Amino acid sequence: MLTRFAPSPTGYLHLGHAHAATQAFGFGRSENITCLLRIEDIDKTRCRPEYKTAIYQDLDWLGFDWPIPVRIQSQHRGAYVDVIDNLKERGLLYRCFKTRAELQDAPPAPISDTEIQDRLGQKELFAWRLSIDKCRPRLKNALAYVDTDQDKTVNIDTLEDIVVGRKDIGTSYHIAVTHDDMIQNITHVVRGADFIDQTPYHVLIQHLMGWPVPIYHHHPLLLRDDGEKLSKRHSDTTIRSLRENSLTASQVLDMSAL
Repeated sequence: MLTRFAPSPTGYLHLGHAHAATQAFGFGRSENITCLLRIEDIDKTRCRPEYKTAIYQDLDWLGFDWPIPVRIQSQHRGAYVDVIDNLKERGLLYRCFKTRAELQDAPPAPISDTEIQDRLGQKELFAWRLSIDKCRPRLKNALAYVDTDQDKTVNIDTLEDIVVGRKDIGTSYHIAVTHDDMIQNITHVVRGADFIDQTPYHVLIQHLMGWPVPIYHHHPLLLRDDGEKLSKRHSDTTIRSLRENSLTASQVLDMSAL
């Protein structure tokens, strides 16, 4: 059995990450299973090498350890494209040319072949969206999964057509994370409660691709005094800044505890 901690190098890790790491690595220790480290850096517009280096440094300083080598998502873009191609060939995806502003006025929906060719001729960028309508006939059984020891069922009628291939980077978080959980044989996904709404989509992709569905565990988030979620823009809570202010790893971990 395996679990994983999978930060993105879009900024320096903060107390919220220390809390999440404690949950993931601590779960591994309590269940006597290995916790892997994965670097989720598919967003080439925001991820930076120095942040990736800092992830290793900060987690090592906090006392966590993990098997080598670490999976780096940016080194496996071809694998994610293969998944998108698979869904595309089965007729489950459609091109979406709408901008975020346009999506505020109307939901995403397929357009005619004529309009597609016209917009492609104008070299307009598009994203690949997963069609929930096209998925329905392929789902013979209810999409069941376990979340924090409770049986859950995905109601596909509550789902929207999500982007699985972004305009800018070619893939999406949904594809990369589910593929990597499959390829790394992850049996338990331990992550923050802010991912709860994404889990039904991940279970859907896992069912469509015939992949195992891990057991999910969503832990509470560490919040600021004002109730706001900790963010990488809050530089005063970064592990690096706390270390530079002479705090010990134990003190930082105590601060990150709920």
